[in-house]
Amino acid sequence: MSRLTGAGEQRGAEVIDEHGDTVPLPVIPSASDAEEPLDHLSESYADGPQRPPFPPILKKVALGVAVCLVAGAGYAGLQRIANAPADPNGVAAHQPSQSSPSTPDQAQAGVQRAVAGEAVLQKMTDAVENEDRTEFLNTIDPKATAFRASARTIFGNLSMLPLGTFQLRYVSDDSAALTPDRQAELGGTQSWLAQVEVSWQLSGYDVKPARETLPVTFVTRDGKTYAASFSERFAAGQRRPVWALGPIALAKGKHSLVISLDSESEARSYVSVADKAVESVTKVWGKGWRQKVVVYLPAKQTQMEGVLGAQPNTYTQIAAVTMAELDTPALGAPVRIVANPKLFQELGKQGRRIVLTHETTHVASTATASPVPLWLAEGFADYVAFTAVPVQDESAAKELFKAVRAGKVPSTLPTPEAFAASATELPQAYESAWLACRLIAEREGQDKLVRFYRAVHASKTSAGLPDAFKSVLGMTEAEFVAEWQKYLERLAGA
Repeated sequence: MSRLTGAGEQRGAEVIDEHGDTVPLPVIPSASDAEEPLDHLSESYADGPQRPPFPPILKKVALGVAVCLVAGAGYAGLQRIANAPADPNGVAAHQPSQSSPSTPDQAQAGVQRAVAGEAVLQKMTDAVENEDRTEFLNTIDPKATAFRASARTIFGNLSMLPLGTFQLRYVSDDSAALTPDRQAELGGTQSWLAQVEVSWQLSGYDVKPARETLPVTFVTRDGKTYAASFSERFAAGQRRPVWALGPIALAKGKHSLVISLDSESEARSYVSVADKAVESVTKVWGKGWRQKVVVYLPAKQTQMEGVLGAQPNTYTQIAAVTMAELDTPALGAPVRIVANPKLFQELGKQGRRIVLTHETTHVASTATASPVPLWLAEGFADYVAFTAVPVQDESAAKELFKAVRAGKVPSTLPTPEAFAASATELPQAYESAWLACRLIAEREGQDKLVRFYRAVHASKTSAGLPDAFKSVLGMTEAEFVAEWQKYLERLAGA
């Protein structure tokens, strides 16, 4: 994360500054800005811990707010998503589990359900692969009117995506999950809830398939089994595929795929800024990554929460989140930048560039599966973002400078706790991290900063950080902190 953006596992998203400040942040113009039409820029900046409660966000969010957002941003990784509270529309207390049959008859019934359910899923998979809408709809319960409408949308969405692979796999079921009233409503000879693993790979963007668990309701009537719902009894932290949340629109750029739940024009408006973010990150990080990003643009807050498996209103102060779309942390996992629709729209041209560049840095550096400390992940992402869109120090580090001038110079580099949602000095943590990374770049050169980050990232032991200080920077962490403290005092004029 960074003051404008966020990155990585357990590192939430950008948030607005403590006083709801929307004073425009002075920006140092760059030559490329004049070439970019305003409607082609996207705004994003979020991942990472939230700040303490804030006053209502003002309608007009200027770059100053974007900087504050970056300061409180981070990246939401796999653990954060896995631990997210349940969907309020689902049954929060229910955790999917496989029944443990106690008799041969129960075991046999479980096998029969699994066989019947897997057959339906295989027909669905084949229909998607063969682009056969009729066959796909034949797997849907004729009496599930609302779900049939959703199924048409889901099939249309999947047909639009550049799918390299798509698979549905029956994992387990819970014969007691559906209430008697729900079973009576479904009718048929039997009905049950199963957990289904769904995986899909976006060709040209993903190294590995995205993977989530979907609750699927099955019903058997007249000797045939159908799917009757994809949204019953979501468990805590259970995410929803973007293609199951409503009609999508796609826009492709040279380096980006933007998937919007709003409109095609909305998707197109973010392609230019997403492409530019990739180019800005590559200038610093190098070409040794896929140089592709996938951006999700929800139309409303609840859709963002559905994609993230998050509790309602968790991300109201977060402009965007970088997440790995996989159930377990792993290198090569598909990474998505998920926007907060309200804040993305309110951020200005420069703010959008900063946020999306920050988030793209997390994608390039595989922050969702990295051992780098939070201060380095967030500080580096901010460094890259502010290199792409330079801003004045006084505006970008105002909370930190205020503290330094009051004699409160940080005694250590920001700890993981400093980036927690409840941290009282969260803005200073992001600002401190950014300036620590900038000091390395100024002292040793930008290439050395990248080498330092890569060295810590590649480490397999807890000694990675101190080893990198010594081998790359030629100093101990304590020596660096002493120099950094003097740097902060000089910048703040203390």
